[in-house]
Amino acid sequence: MTSAGPAAATRPHNRKQLIVEAAGQVFSERGYHAASMEEIAAGVGISAAALYRHFPNKYALFAEAANVMVDRLVAALDDAPPDAALRDVLAAIIRVTVSHRASGGLYRWEARYLEREDRRRLRTKFGQLVDRVTEMVGREFPLPEQGLRAAAALGAIGSVTMHHTSIAQRRIEDLLLESALRVAATDPGSAAGSASLVELPAQPVPRTRRAEILAAAIPLFARDGFANVTNAQIAEAVGLAPSAIYRHYPGKVDILVAACLQAAGLLAQAVDRSLQRAAGPREAVVALAAAYVAYSFEHNALTSVAEAEVAGLPPDLQRPVILAQREHIAVWEQQLRLARPELDPRQARLLVHAGFGVVVEAGRALRWQDAPGHRDAVTALVIGALG
Repeated sequence: MTSAGPAAATRPHNRKQLIVEAAGQVFSERGYHAASMEEIAAGVGISAAALYRHFPNKYALFAEAANVMVDRLVAALDDAPPDAALRDVLAAIIRVTVSHRASGGLYRWEARYLEREDRRRLRTKFGQLVDRVTEMVGREFPLPEQGLRAAAALGAIGSVTMHHTSIAQRRIEDLLLESALRVAATDPGSAAGSASLVELPAQPVPRTRRAEILAAAIPLFARDGFANVTNAQIAEAVGLAPSAIYRHYPGKVDILVAACLQAAGLLAQAVDRSLQRAAGPREAVVALAAAYVAYSFEHNALTSVAEAEVAGLPPDLQRPVILAQREHIAVWEQQLRLARPELDPRQARLLVHAGFGVVVEAGRALRWQDAPGHRDAVTALVIGALG
């Protein structure tokens, strides 16, 4: 009888699970196209060849990783008794989300790279999750827009996967739970008229060829993902030969950087104009929420590109975009702490991101239709998340 050898003796039984966990984290942090099988294998401490024994290619591993979080969330709901309180169910969802925070952001933006059938399957699972939470929200808080409030509450929870603010896990869970419950209990009509607080900067009019290229590229990036869009597609949208793009931008990535910086600039202008009207800290927080919601509806394609693609930028090009984002969050943090002095900076930052998560998921639930009242409803839910 031959021995399997020391390597086989120490091989973990859950290696496939470890691979999926490592892959989720790499895909979340680097993006699908920037991630490599070698990088994922290194995170598990194995060779790329060993990785291919479990998954035939990067896409198969990506599809598996994309489903892990939602499967865990569905399992947490399945374990809850039929008469479980909303607080207990949300707490279970939060524990799963926070425990897998590093890889949980994968579905938020990267799922666009799933093939159609895999994307449909993932959406079905999330739809079941939202439906279950909607039922509980309606039972405990019989107010209008139960589905919208449920999606927004889950957005507040999921926001923790999109940033790196460091707080003790128990404190994160407590803050997210109270934020999500406030969202679930918020009447979407409670911020009626908040849109009047906002004066958005005008949509930039492309007056140069460079600006025309940028305006054409943004909706393509938003629809198909930056990596899937070619310079030829952008050139065709503008009526140029592909080679003409290089007279205005050194490469496609430079168009993406310009889009991200344009997003940051427009948002900064909206915030400055809104805060000028605020009479006090609470009014300032409401004005910030209304401005961010209005901006997200008005510039949805630009916003999704800036938020989804920044992680894939080279570090030197990423730096000014990250700095602009941090400056924006610092404004929120300062105003929220003036309105809620009991919060420390990290707690305030966590809640600010929860508010951003509400906008993303509530906006998606409304299909970003800029109908009367939608901006006010989402603003009310953001204010609820912030407490």
